[in-house]
Amino acid sequence: QVQLVESGGGLVQAGGSLRLSCAASGRTFSSYGMGWFRQATGKEREFVAAISRSGGSTYYADSVKGRFTISRDNAKNTVYLQMNSLKPEDTAVYYCAAILGATITRDHSRMDYWGKGTLVTVSS
Repeated sequence: QVQLVESGGGLVQAGGSLRLSCAASGRTFSSYGMGWFRQATGKEREFVAAISRSGGSTYYADSVKGRFTISRDNAKNTVYLQMNSLKPEDTAVYYCAAILGATITRDHSRMDYWGKGTLVTVSS
């Protein structure tokens, strides 16, 4: 069992930045590929970014590429999402998720564990 707790969400103006954190507890954090997903009101949950167990490989949705950066610190059991140049369309609840093993996926249905989410609101 892995428990995930997101933090760092809030209200920011367009063009601003936020850094989300996801603290993990439970089994060995470095055994899990990690991902960030988001869900805006009335929309499907969508992939944002993913990172491999070692942190050596990262993947991004086209909509955030060049603006967001995913990273992890296995010593601190934490994964981060640095979000720059935020746009109103980035407004959503952001979720951290974990998948056991070497697989990294954009498919939210394959993730094994989820946090409860943190709300990011970008004003225009």
